Amino acid sequence: MRLTIPKFIIALFFICFNLGQAQVLEPVTWTHNTKEISEGVWELVFSATIDQGWYMYSQEETDGPLPTYFEYLGQDQGYQLVGTTSEPEVAPKYDKIFELEVKKFEGFAVFKQRIKLTNPLLEQIEVMVDYQVCDDQKCIPADYTFLIGLGGTTASSVGSAELDDRSKALSQALDLKVSGWDDFEEETIKEKSNLSIFFLGFLGGLIALLTPCVFPMIPLTVSFFTKSGQNKKKGTFNSVLYGFFIFLIYVLLSLPFHLLDTLDPEILNNISTNVTLNIIFFVIFMVFAFSFFGYFELTLPASWSNALDSKANSIGGIIGIFFMAITLAIVSFSCTGPILGTLLGSSLSSDAGAMQLTLGMSGFGLALALPFSLFAMFPNWLNSLPKSGGWLNTVKVVLGFIELALALKFLSNADLVQHWGLLKREVFIGLWILIGLGLILYLIGKIKFPHDGPLQKISKGRWITAVLTLAFVIYLIPGLTNTAHANLKALSGFPPPMFYSIYEKESDCPLNLNCYKDLDEGLEVAKDENKPIMLDFTGWACVNCRKMEEQVWSTADVYDMLNEEFVIISLYVDDRSIMPEDEQFNYLRTNGTVKTIKTIGDKWGTLQTLNFQNNSQPYYILLNHDMELLNATTAYTPDADEYFDWLQKGLENFRE
Repeated sequence: MRLTIPKFIIALFFICFNLGQAQVLEPVTWTHNTKEISEGVWELVFSATIDQGWYMYSQEETDGPLPTYFEYLGQDQGYQLVGTTSEPEVAPKYDKIFELEVKKFEGFAVFKQRIKLTNPLLEQIEVMVDYQVCDDQKCIPADYTFLIGLGGTTASSVGSAELDDRSKALSQALDLKVSGWDDFEEETIKEKSNLSIFFLGFLGGLIALLTPCVFPMIPLTVSFFTKSGQNKKKGTFNSVLYGFFIFLIYVLLSLPFHLLDTLDPEILNNISTNVTLNIIFFVIFMVFAFSFFGYFELTLPASWSNALDSKANSIGGIIGIFFMAITLAIVSFSCTGPILGTLLGSSLSSDAGAMQLTLGMSGFGLALALPFSLFAMFPNWLNSLPKSGGWLNTVKVVLGFIELALALKFLSNADLVQHWGLLKREVFIGLWILIGLGLILYLIGKIKFPHDGPLQKISKGRWITAVLTLAFVIYLIPGLTNTAHANLKALSGFPPPMFYSIYEKESDCPLNLNCYKDLDEGLEVAKDENKPIMLDFTGWACVNCRKMEEQVWSTADVYDMLNEEFVIISLYVDDRSIMPEDEQFNYLRTNGTVKTIKTIGDKWGTLQTLNFQNNSQPYYILLNHDMELLNATTAYTPDADEYFDWLQKGLENFRE
């Protein structure tokens, strides 16, 4: 699913990496040794050396990573297990990928298993280990096979062997003979402009200026600096300094998140699909909404503002002005807090990072500070300001309705991740329509809130806002239908995706797309329909694969492109479903070792490594029917526009 916030709040920060060719990752190196404990009893020791930054997981089954699993082959030929395979004792640690407390090993791990020989003449034991290894961005399923020598014979792994004709044929079938590598270069995905992020924060600050907590402060504060017995130059300087300190305060508020980013660069990104976080933001935004409606006020303790105001008066000078700026930030919190909360919530629940949060906060602080400085330099401008009045409360209430709509988005995020089915697309849009109708009724005076006075006449501003809201509601209505007009492209990515619907959708593929999980079947369909192929190397336990499907594939343009123009072949490399015996075979690696292909995941993982020299997921390849590349291969691409352009280029090359 895709977790986005409206562009008028803050832009998403896209963290991109593009895994190219020749990138077979082998973060774990295995060795083994044996020790005879007593006559006929041996201890097998398996040692894993793990590259820095990578983790291997315990043998315990969890809802997160695939556990490490040892399979002892040929026990009926002369040995039996004594007890279970031991592993290092480690305390559970929080895993950034799976967002769970799990037992995992880093650096080095030793596993031990005792066996008792039932055949004293047994010379070798074959052991296979399946495991998953992850860093902070991706996970790789892997396996290793040992031939353990007893009685003086040793071998580190299964050595070179002659494959039978059947295994040779099935191994050769894995080679797709992909061509066209020299026709494409890997492209670098560019991040969103930092300037646009700053501007969006600036827009939030301008909205905050129009609230009753801030707007009346502008003429009062400017008058204080320009008419307090100081000369004009000094008064202007102090007013400009006051504005600078307001800007600085909001920049400083973002600094703690840089500390989090330093301690853990992924912490602000990996919480984007966190259900608990989204529910917390839903509750917070509901509180913000009812605060704007006037049922209560969110204020910081009065003692804070009183103490700071006292400091400002007693100290004076530059430090006193700084305390005045802090006092304004505290006093205006009941209006600016919800807007700042929106800014913060948008950053934490999208893929934004600390620097982008700072840019947004900087823009917010600058917009809030500019009037205090500009009106001090040009005091005649004060005459052009509209007088404070009931319109300021109207602005607050309108913001309250907006907060309600935003709150539903956070609840929708949690609902999509957990598949509760509470906020299907049509339910979400229906609630937005109700919120819009409520706002219209308020603007025309049919609904009142605690701080609203008697409405003698509907102003032009109210009429214009009501008409615009009505137009938006009318635009939303087709979204309730099961027709082509339900797409609502202007809102792409904000409501739940079209596949998450109250209407019946029949497909076992991501987003109800048409896809195939068998390579040969998919290739045949692509030829019959004369469509290009997209190979999707994915995994059931692949977090970034789910993010691509839920956040990128679900956007309208990408979804339509995949659904209408491509044949998707999704190959799950961690699928441990055992294949029928007549489909199992041995595969001879280039280093001379033999890999037993027993599961569906074994087959697709080997196919990926063999043909694309890459074993990480997600990994996407566009091909024609002759197995020629149509574009550069790509991996995790969280920018939907970038991914759409990649698909578009491949489609154009196919048609040519």
